[in-house]
Amino acid sequence: MQLSDHQILSGFPPRIATLHRTTSETDVHVTINLDGTGICVAATGIPFLDHMLHQISSHGLIDLEVQATGDLDIDDHHTNEDVGITLGKALSKAVGEKKGIVRFGNFLAPLDEALIQVALDFSGRPHLSYGLQIPTQRVGTYDTQLVREFFVALVNHSQITLHIRQLEGINSHHIIEATFKAFARAMRMAVEIDPRRAGMIPSSKGVL
Repeated sequence: MQLSDHQILSGFPPRIATLHRTTSETDVHVTINLDGTGICVAATGIPFLDHMLHQISSHGLIDLEVQATGDLDIDDHHTNEDVGITLGKALSKAVGEKKGIVRFGNFLAPLDEALIQVALDFSGRPHLSYGLQIPTQRVGTYDTQLVREFFVALVNHSQITLHIRQLEGINSHHIIEATFKAFARAMRMAVEIDPRRAGMIPSSKGVL
């Protein structure tokens, strides 16, 4: 994964991480560049999840490579969860000690009739408050219960505090996609470097 002009000129070390996680159920590779341009290669075997990973990359302006194989002959659960776990670990590794980051992010994303708010904090304390009410059990072949499972896995292994609120929405695809877009923009805001921090930890305690 190549460095962007922004990284070369900023003077900050590259915020890139690669993680490989293998179990008896799945094999997942993730590479993330927090200072990318939105380039995404996603091949999880779950088309809708790939589509959502593209939203994270494009709207978060991160470069993302996700390759996964899993026991999809059983169902999508293990692969979906393990992609969330591995992405969460990669995100935590890439952001490092969190020196100089804004830390907090908040975004309100509309998609047609759907309106989703996401607020997050790179707090070091994993917590998910999940307020989606998705009206159908599936979008295509994707079980919509897996949206929550993805974010549970990501939150626990990136150690972020994440609140997701559905303000409007009746179409399942719109609700889920707006959620991933809002998450991406909130994350982009939170990991941006604050020039006034001058490399300091964004906490009154001095540690996150």
